Amino acid sequence: MSPRAKGKKEIAANRKAFHDYFVLERYEAGIELKGTEVKSIRAGKLNLKDSFCAVKNGELICYGMHISPYEQGNRFNPDPVRPRRLLMHKREILKLQQTVQQDGNALIPLSLYFKDGRVKLEVGLCKGKKLYDKRESEAERSAKREMDRALKQR
Repeated sequence: MSPRAKGKKEIAANRKAFHDYFVLERYEAGIELKGTEVKSIRAGKLNLKDSFCAVKNGELICYGMHISPYEQGNRFNPDPVRPRRLLMHKREILKLQQTVQQDGNALIPLSLYFKDGRVKLEVGLCKGKKLYDKRESEAERSAKREMDRALKQR
């Protein structure tokens, strides 16, 4: 296999985001990493659960993403929950900033994956769910599960 393997390989997904938010749009962003963080990501040692993104000084920053320190690394391993800069076109960042400010939406990381050997983060423009929306989506999911089970038994 070549060093720049083609295709898309998902590493982590933020399932909690789909429970707590309606995903309106999805964007792909590169991510600025330091030192041994890529090796930790390859090993799957990361968590997107409580992470979010915000635009600060014209840059898109991801907060709360936990990338565990690499075991074979040295004392210069970066902080596991440090803010990480996301790489997108300036026009896209400004558009996202305007929609977040006007409509009160949130930017939530949905998944992290390798695309052609580079780490990419899928960011979703999301709107928060109310409690009754969460109950409704859970009811739909359980009803679908029951129907699938009934069809499988026949």
